Amino acid sequence: MFTAEFLITSLVVVLIPGTGVVFTVSVGLAQGRRASLFASLGCTLGILPHLLATVLGLAAIMHTSALAFQVLKFAGVAYLFYLAWATWRDRSAFAVQEVQAKAGAINLVVKAFLLNILNPKLTIFFLAFLPQFVPPGAASPVPHLLGLSAVFMAMTFGVFVVYGLLAHAFRKAVIESARVQAWLRRGFAGAFAALGTQLAVSER
Repeated sequence: MFTAEFLITSLVVVLIPGTGVVFTVSVGLAQGRRASLFASLGCTLGILPHLLATVLGLAAIMHTSALAFQVLKFAGVAYLFYLAWATWRDRSAFAVQEVQAKAGAINLVVKAFLLNILNPKLTIFFLAFLPQFVPPGAASPVPHLLGLSAVFMAMTFGVFVVYGLLAHAFRKAVIESARVQAWLRRGFAGAFAALGTQLAVSER
């Protein structure tokens, strides 16, 4: 089931910087290694509904329903622009304390979860991507789809953790420079805005 083609393709897809990567890296820089782990977890959990929608056949409904796609798409656009606005307006210095409080951890997981769950392109992607790796003539494709989904989620979490740890590794240099902080904050705000714009103008 888990062919080399599937593993390589999945790795390439996960490695491509997107909304989740931008959020995880920004959290790793701003709040440290522990916080980036929570962000990685939230981003990974955020793809679970899309995978389940594909497995259960709901993705097919969204694929044929322009209204369902547009509603979810613009909810995601609005959230991305909110993150861009909030990041741009934030003038506080990046914190050096790692996330300790339970509320802080939950907040990060929820934010990361919302980033991915509000991206309808993920549902369409999984609809086109996963079935290609189900063995032809399989009596029931559901177990195969569930297995592929589990592997994809594990790879997503692993790659995002690495991104977060790399951001944390360069954190000290960032924390000590107000100028670098300012430019990074603008860069992250611009990245969120660009991702929101890209999602807004994307076609089915």
